Amino acid sequence: MTVVVVGSVNTDVVARVARIPGPGETLLGEDLARYGGGKGANQAVAAARAGGARVAFVGAVGSDPDADVRRRDLETEGIDTTGLVSVPGPTGTALITVAADGENAIVVAAGANAAREELEPAQRDVLARAGAVITQLEVPVPLVLQAGRERPEGSLFLLNAAPSAAMTEPATAADLLAVTDVLVVNEHELADIAGAIGTEAAIVQVAEQVPVLIVTLGSAGALVVVGTERRQVPAFEVTAVDTTGAGDTFCGVLAARLAATRPAEGSVPAIETVADAARVASAAAALAVGTAGAQDSVPTAGAVADLLARAAPRDTESTS
Repeated sequence: MTVVVVGSVNTDVVARVARIPGPGETLLGEDLARYGGGKGANQAVAAARAGGARVAFVGAVGSDPDADVRRRDLETEGIDTTGLVSVPGPTGTALITVAADGENAIVVAAGANAAREELEPAQRDVLARAGAVITQLEVPVPLVLQAGRERPEGSLFLLNAAPSAAMTEPATAADLLAVTDVLVVNEHELADIAGAIGTEAAIVQVAEQVPVLIVTLGSAGALVVVGTERRQVPAFEVTAVDTTGAGDTFCGVLAARLAATRPAEGSVPAIETVADAARVASAAAALAVGTAGAQDSVPTAGAVADLLARAAPRDTESTS
């Protein structure tokens, strides 16, 4: 099965600092590095390294020197870049500060990622081969909606609603949720969709609008909701070096795992299938925070399997 990732490509410019600076504050950084990034590209790399599915990418790079570098990043991972188009102007860039405790602050200049609101013919051809589609909101909402509405019948559509600013508009959120099979959000993104009504009420409200809801909870793991059933997926204990891209690793591995284990096209995955995929994705995300860089930190399938084998056996907890 082919996982098609529709999303952003960035060059991440990362400065390591003792702590995240406050408003108007200047800090001296310890070092500066450049990595491949962008939520879409990160998730594509994670899906490719997870194994079990072919991965194709739909997105845009600019006409600057970074464009070829970012394309090679994906091709090196065996990702089909037929749907990665070039547009005039700069490739997307993310300016990232990473604190000593691994936390980060990020500013994204969208560049080529914001240049197109419709899929080009070559990109639509790639989408037509999808068994599963995963996308995010670092590209224009009309592009995401088109991917959701035009994906092949019977394919699975996963939306990682991040960044979630667009989801604060009720009509936009409703349109996006209407085409979504699996929604992945953190608590902040969940609140943007549902409003300030409390986490439990937000979970209930949003779960009624999508077949599968996954809420990532950081060190508390993740909550999987399918209909009225719930499973709590525990987190793995790790020492954080850089949390950049950990959420993208989770989403990419989740998409690959669901694509490989989904029982039948057109069916909503059973909660046990989703919870298992989320546990594998959680292990991958845990390994990712132990290494600097977004794509550089994505673990291989073998490394994830080793962590799962070492971890104390534990079932996901039913909270239904």
